[in-house]
Parts: sequence; C-alpha cells; structure tokens
Amino acid sequence: MDIKNTHQLINGSNDLDKMAPEDMTSKEYYLDTNAHFGVHEELLKDEIRTKTFRNAIIHNRDLFKDKIVLDIGCGIGVFSLFAAKAGAKMVIAVEKSNVIEYTKRIIHANRYDKVIRIVKGKIEDIELPEGIEKVDIIIAEWMGYCLFYDSIIKSVIYARDKFLKPDGLIFPDRATVYMVGIEDRDYKEDKVEWWSNVYGYNMSCLKNYVMREPLVDTVDKRQICTDHFPLKTFDLKTMTINDINIDANFRLHALRDDYVHAFVTYFIIEFTACPQRTIINTAPGAGYTHWKQTVFYFPDYLTIKNDEILEGKFSCKVNLENTKKLDFGIDFQFNGELSSLHNQNQYFMKG
Repeated sequence: MDIKNTHQLINGSNDLDKMAPEDMTSKEYYLDTNAHFGVHEELLKDEIRTKTFRNAIIHNRDLFKDKIVLDIGCGIGVFSLFAAKAGAKMVIAVEKSNVIEYTKRIIHANRYDKVIRIVKGKIEDIELPEGIEKVDIIIAEWMGYCLFYDSIIKSVIYARDKFLKPDGLIFPDRATVYMVGIEDRDYKEDKVEWWSNVYGYNMSCLKNYVMREPLVDTVDKRQICTDHFPLKTFDLKTMTINDINIDANFRLHALRDDYVHAFVTYFIIEFTACPQRTIINTAPGAGYTHWKQTVFYFPDYLTIKNDEILEGKFSCKVNLENTKKLDFGIDFQFNGELSSLHNQNQYFMKG
C-alpha cells in the first residue's frame, strides 16, 4: 500500500531521495547508511537508550499533552510514537534519510497518521507544516561516540533558535563528558605491540597510527584506577555553536596502586525537564549502550600509587561541516614516587 502524507517535503531532486529503501543497492546504502533497517535495529535494541527516552516522554504526559513536538532525525519514528502516545497534539517527524519510507508505513500501521506529520529533509532546509511557526518541545537523539562523533548537535541548536518557543523544552537537554584513567596492559599489547611481530615481520611503523585513533569499546569497570573527572557540561537550552569544542584541564586521583595505560571518556545525558531525575549514563559498568566508551592509549605507561594525582589537558575539536571528523589532544604531566612522565598526544576520529 502506498501511504502518502501531504506534509512530506522532498529535499532536492536527487534520484536517491526518491528511492524506496528496499530498492536500494549497496551503492545507495553507502551514500545513505541510515536507510538500512539494521542501523535502527541496533539503536532500538539499546534498551538503556530507548527505554530512557520512552520513560522521559511517556511518564511525563503532563509536559506533552496537547503540545506540538518536533522530532529531529526521527529514524523509523519510535520517539514520535512515544510523543503521540503521551498526548501530543501534533508531532512533526523530520528525517533526511530514505528510511522515512519505512517510517510512513510504521506510523500508518499504528494509526497515528492524524497526529504524526512526516517531513523529509534536513532540518536546516525544511519548513514546518502550514500554520505552524513554533513548537513546544524538541526531541532529538543528537549524541554520537565520544558525544560528538557523527552528532547532529549543530542541527538541534539551529532548530532551537528557529522553531522552539521561548519557554520550550528539549529532550534531552544536558550532557557532561567525563574522563577516567584505566589499567589495560593486555589489550594494549594485543592492539599495539602486536605490530612489532606480525608472522615474523616487523610492522612497528604502524604503531604510531594505531595509537592515534581512539578505540570505541566497552571498558570493564574493574580496570578503572582513578576517580572520574568532569571535563565539560553542555546545556542545549543556552549553548551556541562556539561552545561545542572541549578545552579543559583535568585532575585525576589514583584510587589504588596500579598502572595507567589509557584514558577513557564517556558521557551522561540528562532530561532536566523531567521532575524525577532521568539520565542515560554511558560510564564503564553503568550498562551497555551502543555509544560504549572511548579509549585513548598513550605510548608509555604510568606506575601510580594510591592518592597520587595525574594532571593534564584534554581537547576535542569538532569539524562542524562533518562531525565524523574529530581531533583530540591529551597532554599530561605526572611526577609520582615510582614513575614520572610528560606526554603530548594527538588523536583523531574520521569516518
């Protein structure tokens, strides 16, 4: 059945924009990766992520009842369905990917056609349905790996300034990035030192490149050997594009006698509009999420004693034209009883 929506806007005239997901080949999926249902299956099966969004919306019906909601990057529409169920008068679901063709069918199958209006395109290019100038609430899963990799935070800030009422709400609206130190000798040797002898050949020239790319992986909380340091908090209600980068000094206290092989960053997301504290915690040991944690190995290692202090500076620069390009710097100075080390390290993430 061909489900049509009079509020759908097609952005551009590219043939890819007109193609149904089931007709796309690997070439088209390469250009529009979010069109494949598998991407959305992984997100939906991230129970901490999906259930927290659901609880933030469904358990706060008083915030959503009779409101106009803008869902940015709606994917297959699960957050829009939550908002509609919570009593929203209208939900405007915006998605630039061809997955929107599935979204139309899902919304129709669940009988929310009269509440959820689908708009195809980038939020920067679309207009709201006729008669709507401002919205009461913005919903957006804007977070990426290490918070900013492949993030749509720039689009959320744009939509906030253009479409959100002065007293409007953003779900979620606050994020804090944290750092910890970990002991990880075994994995580091497997990841880095392995290149010294590959089937009898010296390929150690690759070590430097391997070290420069952070690892996105699940970290065992038992590896943590320092306290957790908050690098920066981002408030989507007030922040600007210029606030996106991180440039922060850190100070880590050792929790025990141990070695430090790497630094780990993670983030905590908050839905501050909810009367009861509602968060997504991506810290090691807090439960699996698809964001995992981001691990930064450095060439040497530290021998640290309980209560000794490791100080340094962490920077993250986001390419606003392509958030799949991040540049990091971690400089630190340590002078302990058993070891001393001054290190300056540059890292990058590129997609």
